[in-house]
Amino acid sequence: MKTVGPVYKPTEFRIAAEKFAADLGLGVAYAPEEEICFSSTATNRPGLLLAGFDTHFPVHRVQALGNAESAYLDSLAPDARRAKLERLFEKKVPCVIVSQGHGADETMKEIAARYGVALLLSDATTGAVMSDCTQYLTAALAESATIHGELLDISGIGVLIIGDTGIGKSETALELVHRGHMLVADDLVEVKRIKNKIYGYPSRTTANLLEVRGVGLIDVEAMYGVGGVLNQKRIHLVIEMEKWRDDKTYDRLGDERLTYDILGVEFERIVVPVSAGRNLAVVIEAASRNFRLRSMGRDALDELSIRLMEKNRPGAEEW
Repeated sequence: MKTVGPVYKPTEFRIAAEKFAADLGLGVAYAPEEEICFSSTATNRPGLLLAGFDTHFPVHRVQALGNAESAYLDSLAPDARRAKLERLFEKKVPCVIVSQGHGADETMKEIAARYGVALLLSDATTGAVMSDCTQYLTAALAESATIHGELLDISGIGVLIIGDTGIGKSETALELVHRGHMLVADDLVEVKRIKNKIYGYPSRTTANLLEVRGVGLIDVEAMYGVGGVLNQKRIHLVIEMEKWRDDKTYDRLGDERLTYDILGVEFERIVVPVSAGRNLAVVIEAASRNFRLRSMGRDALDELSIRLMEKNRPGAEEW
């Protein structure tokens, strides 16, 4: 089963230098007025370029100056150092990050401003800075789509609840939050495929908000505290709420394996029929915990099969 909305694969990602720096905990030595344009998730250390070899230089990557690059530049005469920095910034790279707490002098800031390249600072190791940038840009440039449903963290399991409009998804999500679980997204779930894993995020306009018919919008964070919400969660299980049909036979033993496709990744899908008197929050909570047990190798259906085999074994005593 596949009901994902239109898939979007960005070729570039634009963001203000100050926002990018704030997201990654970086200092700002110079920020251009224009947004930074990223088109690659990779980073680079421009040692070869500074040494004079610029063939195959990855101009679209974030450039990180670590201990080695800073020590090399500091060893040069002022005019030679300026020329090396000019060689780097004239490439119009997305940004240059000076790590290890080396800082940026006025010459470097002046050159960065002249070419309009963001110059950022960090006290962290170069490896940590490059890893953080790659992780951040991998999410920003990931293949994405939007799904109508609810996404919650239920006992550590990322559960996507789908179903027809008006079936009671939001009310069930509210009950689950009331039972101590965490809301990630209501109504619109933005999903991204990152390293063959699917992560869900709330819409920026409705983050932390839950719409309940007859009540209106509820601010879950204000009502239940920060422990009632999450800003992202990896999806593990899909539960579909469906109006009870008398002409349909529903799975009673859990031996029916249904799937749901999100951006090319298949998930187990459990259909939960909705009828008057059923406590759906408890049912979904139990289904999520049972899924977790099966993921750990504890399957109640296998246990039942073993018991039946033992009961039917010749010479077995009656229970």
